[in-house]
Amino acid sequence: MIESKIRLGILGVAGRMGREILTQAVQDCDFQIVAAVENEGSKLLGIDCGEIIGAGELGVKISEKVDESYGRPDVIIDFSSPESSLSNLEFCSRRVVPCVIGTTGLKDCTRQLKEFGKKIPILFSPNMSVGVNATYKLVEELTKLVGSEADIEIIEAHHRDKLDAPSGTALRLGEIIAGKLGRRLEDCAVYGRKGNIGRRPKETIGFETIRAGDIVGDHTVIFAMMGERIEISHKASSRAAFASGALRAASWLIGKEA
Repeated sequence: MIESKIRLGILGVAGRMGREILTQAVQDCDFQIVAAVENEGSKLLGIDCGEIIGAGELGVKISEKVDESYGRPDVIIDFSSPESSLSNLEFCSRRVVPCVIGTTGLKDCTRQLKEFGKKIPILFSPNMSVGVNATYKLVEELTKLVGSEADIEIIEAHHRDKLDAPSGTALRLGEIIAGKLGRRLEDCAVYGRKGNIGRRPKETIGFETIRAGDIVGDHTVIFAMMGERIEISHKASSRAAFASGALRAASWLIGKEA
């Protein structure tokens, strides 16, 4: 049982995920917002963070960096940009603040994340949904059972405004599968197909990307064998699933070792 409220900082507060996390945190009596951060140059800097979600004034203004005048955060949730995330980790490591990171595009920053992880507890995942993380586990088990004899394809779909492709979740699924098969994803991934591509190499893992409308996030992994196939799918109908998972992660991370 939580005896006092968790003092929460949110980075990337004005983005889609940041607003959803802020909305849920305000509604959750276990959390108190003490930091709301946006990128330098944002038109929302200086505005009370409650106003961007229609909650009125919460007494915390949106700033370019964590402003401890509202209280030192017990934990930070970061859905910003790779540059902002790494800068934020500098602050967190100095102040020993746990950090939940859902920022996309951090795949090339693994070394830096591991170094910061020696100083502070970090939970980093390309997808905070509880359902997606359960899907990771199911795919891992299925790969052990039939992966060596199946043709494996990963299909993902997101809204038209998503900038990166394939999604971090799709890549993580590929990494899990490749790892269980003793392969490196960099060596066996095929991203899209066109023209006379010839016979499908058995060891490849295929990726297909869809960008359309307001699709929140769909991921399907196909294990196709002769005469049958198995499909594991996760479909998100609302960002609420990602936000609730991030808040659950933040509560869990407090008190953990670096």
